[in-house]
Order: sequence, then structure tokens, then C-alpha cells
Amino acid sequence: MAIKIRERNRPRSPRAQSRSRRTEHRGPLTRERVLRAAVALADKDGIDSLSMRKLGDALGVEAMSLYNHVKHKEDLLDGIVDVLVGEIPLPKANAQWKPSLRGTVLGARKVLLRHPWVPRVIESRKSPSPATIRYFDAVLGILRRGGFSLDAAHHALHIMGSRVLGFTQELFNDSEEFEQGPEAAAVMAQQMASTYPYITEMATAVSHGEGLGGCDDNVEFEIALDLILEGLDRLRDT
Repeated sequence: MAIKIRERNRPRSPRAQSRSRRTEHRGPLTRERVLRAAVALADKDGIDSLSMRKLGDALGVEAMSLYNHVKHKEDLLDGIVDVLVGEIPLPKANAQWKPSLRGTVLGARKVLLRHPWVPRVIESRKSPSPATIRYFDAVLGILRRGGFSLDAAHHALHIMGSRVLGFTQELFNDSEEFEQGPEAAAVMAQQMASTYPYITEMATAVSHGEGLGGCDDNVEFEIALDLILEGLDRLRDT
């Protein structure tokens, strides 16, 4: 009898106790909580490391209980896109079309810069989420109220491409710092100059330091956006 009493009173494992405390503290599980936790995990460890097991641990629940709120991994990713696109501020109805569209796109970029892994997830989706449809409807509203015909508005969306959601595919990823110092970079530029004169000239001119270096993606994004908006203004008037 004493053995049974000891087994009944045997404490739960530290992991089980921790999970129970977290669940009680945070309240009932909802789809919104699951998606927000998934975003936080992706921000912390990268989208490729996201798994149901890790998500369950973060929420203090068993991984299987997540399937009451998301059908599968793809549904989870769809929901993540919906949550983050839903954070993009929508434009005011009475604003002029060009500053309104510019502000909306830069607002989208601001959201995506907080979660740099999101563009890859957006590009992998097979169909737009409700929040994405709502966002594009708002963008079309800017164009139509701004005097664009249906044809011109359709062309405008294609011209903008992914830029309308705040990102674009760069030719090269130069976001990482060069491992060598300024002196080594300057030597590399000198060696490249005879073979690739124009690339070297541009790279050294736009570099943030001496020698070769990366450029400011946000500045380049805004320059391209402004050029596109000027072109759309001409398209509207045709």
C-alpha cells in the first residue's frame, strides 16, 4: 500500500510542470496565439527551424494539440502570412493616390523588415490569404480613386510586383559584412579593376566604407519605388 501512495504522489517531471504553469498563465490556446508564437519562433531561430514540436514547447502544450487550431504546416504558414500582412496599415480613402500608395508600400516594407524571413514564405504560398486579398483590394482602391482605369490599374499591379508588399528580389545578397577589413577590400578592388572596370567603379563608389562594400537596400528600394510611381503617373494619363 505504501508503494502505491508513493507512486500516486510522485511529482511530475520539471518539463511537465513548466508546461502546465505556462499554459495556466497564458490562458486557453487559440489560433491567434499559435500563429503569434510561430512568428516569434521564426524571428528568433529562423523560419526553417520552425516545427510543431518547438511550437508546442513554446506554448506549453503537446504538439498534437496544435492541430486543433492549424491543420498542418502549410496551414500554419498561410496563417503566419495572414497575421503579418494584416499588420500593414491600410490607406485612408480620401488621400491623393501617389503619396497614399507610397506610404502604404513603405508601411508594408516596415512590417517585413521586422521579419526578414517573410518574403520567402509569401512567395511560397499557392493562394492569397484573406488579409493579402484585403490588402490588394485597398491598393486597387488607391489606384481606382486616383483616376486609373481598370486596365491601367491591372498593369500597375504587374509593374509593382512584389514591391507592393514591401520587398523585391535583389540581384545579389550583399547584406552581410565583408570578412576582410578596409585595407584588404581596397586591395581586392584594385585587383578587380583591370578585369571588371565598371563593376569595380560602381562597387567602390556606392560602398559605405573604403574598398568594396554593400549598399543601402532601403535607399535603393525607395528610389526604385519613386521611379515606378512617376511612371505610373504617366500610365494613368494615357
